[in-house]
Amino acid sequence: MRVRKKPGAMEALLAFDTVYIDAPMMHRGAWQQVFGNDAPIYAEFGGGKGSFIIEMAKRHPDVNFIMVDVITEVMLKAAEKAAKANVPNLRLIKLDLAFLDQVFAPDELTRIYLNFSDPWPKKRHYKRRLTYRDFLMKYHEVLKPDGWIYLKTDNQLLFEFSLNEFADCDMKMRAISLDLHSNPIPWNVMTEYEQKFSEMGMPIYRVEAQFRL
Repeated sequence: MRVRKKPGAMEALLAFDTVYIDAPMMHRGAWQQVFGNDAPIYAEFGGGKGSFIIEMAKRHPDVNFIMVDVITEVMLKAAEKAAKANVPNLRLIKLDLAFLDQVFAPDELTRIYLNFSDPWPKKRHYKRRLTYRDFLMKYHEVLKPDGWIYLKTDNQLLFEFSLNEFADCDMKMRAISLDLHSNPIPWNVMTEYEQKFSEMGMPIYRVEAQFRL
């Protein structure tokens, strides 16, 4: 999705300093100190406008949440929502995931959410998909040994690609769904895309994956 550039977006984002962390690399290995507690940390990579992560933070005050995205304009919308929601257990950071290990120390995250990531449908772009094995190895480094990756997508090809990448990386999988909303899960929190696609009758694919100990 192409996002229209908004003049002054970065300056506006910086003003939300209670939720937005401008220099995340300074907190590598010390994110629990940022939150002021020792609760587990769940991160969403590609959080967009923030509806999912904000609702998760509301429902789970005993968990710390970090939303990661790289697009300033959508992060600004997420910051506006988060500030209104007043969720002290949520922080937003701007980060290219290629530099993930510079922001999170080994074993610092307990869970990673990949919700409706860009499918990069062209074959030559497969290495850009967030479930490509190079990204998975980065996640492996920052996840706790018993941590999980939760994936949801509307794109069947991306889902099949992801299952194959998980398998090739010797990961175990559970809760595989080819049509999540045909048998709704009470605790499922929908993203903006999920709401839109499910209302259109499109199947939502979901899986949980973990690196073997």
